[in-house]
Amino acid sequence: MKTMTCRQLGGPCEVEHHGASADDVIQAQDRHLKEAEKAGDATHQEARDAMKGRWRRPKKSLDWYRAMQKAFADLPEN
Repeated sequence: MKTMTCRQLGGPCEVEHHGASADDVIQAQDRHLKEAEKAGDATHQEARDAMKGRWRRPKKSLDWYRAMQKAFADLPEN
């Protein structure tokens, strides 16, 4: 199990996401950004828009995805 923050994943805050894989924390970040958007949290809007764009254009987003996988792999286990 490893931990990445919203900020490490491109967001504005220090909310921690825990997961066994990079995909786990990326999906947790997506849920976090959706919840922030629904709550009217404007500080997360830029990150939410970027995440929406990545889901819509996965081929163009491979660089970001690979960078997150590497960042996750480089983290120590909790």
